[in-house]
Amino acid sequence: MAKISFGGVQEDVVTREEFTLEKAREVLKDEVIAVLGYGVQGPAQAANMRDNGFNVIIGQRSNSPSWDQAIEDGWVPGETLFSLTEAAERGTIIQYLVSDAGQKLLWSQIEPCLKEGDALYFSHGFSVVYKEQTGVVPPEYVDVILVAPKGSGRSVRANFLNGSGINSSYAVFQDYTGRAEERTLAVGIAIGSGYLFPTTFENEVYSDLTGERGVLMGALAGIMEAQYALLRKNGHSPSEAFNETVEELSQSLMPLVAQKGMDWMYFSCSTTAQRGALDWKGRFRDAVAPVFDELYKSVVSGEETRIVLEANSSSDYKEKLGKELTEIRESEMWKAGATVRSLRPEN
Repeated sequence: MAKISFGGVQEDVVTREEFTLEKAREVLKDEVIAVLGYGVQGPAQAANMRDNGFNVIIGQRSNSPSWDQAIEDGWVPGETLFSLTEAAERGTIIQYLVSDAGQKLLWSQIEPCLKEGDALYFSHGFSVVYKEQTGVVPPEYVDVILVAPKGSGRSVRANFLNGSGINSSYAVFQDYTGRAEERTLAVGIAIGSGYLFPTTFENEVYSDLTGERGVLMGALAGIMEAQYALLRKNGHSPSEAFNETVEELSQSLMPLVAQKGMDWMYFSCSTTAQRGALDWKGRFRDAVAPVFDELYKSVVSGEETRIVLEANSSSDYKEKLGKELTEIRESEMWKAGATVRSLRPEN
């Protein structure tokens, strides 16, 4: 492991130079990696491992859109594409990548398929950490490991294809074979991670649920809606309100942050923008800090888990989700966004 300083704090990370793809192939040469689920993470992780030369099979419900998509992506029924249980039985590393709610529902079928010495792999600590609600308690005769890419499945695949990789956290919950960490790192490299940093199942799920509800998705969307509504209320056009709220952020400012950090983005803007941002950022931070405190407590207590499992187990969940997403898409703000995107020069 390499010692890297993050803001003055020393952390251990594993890079692709230290744990090479060749080493990963050697570690996993006798393994069959069974990817259960072909939804968000499954297609990307499976495709990356296949392209990297690993022995990968898919487990998915037949006669489903995801099964058909897997066939379209080159997985062959009876050869590399099987039912969920058959894939689990054939695999030695079982990547449990169905949805969190799906993991709860399918566990009674998957657990009997696990053999002594198998590795049960997750990309989210949800089911194991909240076992009282999910019922997912791995048997003592398997390794229980985690690699959690810090991005969506689409990003995992896109970053792999452009050669950059996406950073991932990793953890070992249970080491039955004595090889759990080695297997974990090997799979992390196999799926195309840029670098790997250690965590625990608990820390992964606490940070992930907080991030998704906070800065990454929930808070970002809420702040955008608030600013757009304010500008519209004060007579600004939809085009002006959207450009000042979303388009400049996503197309101009965030790429600068990604390149060299927030200070570089500030440095690259006008002195008027710099001064205003520096003066107001503390007020926004202090305003939302109590909300984040409330959010984190809700995550740790398991309340967010209860809400997720209850919602996802509802028979009409997809219908309700569709309505919620349609409301966003059909709002004036995001209709304006669709028009703005269509006018970008590359389009």
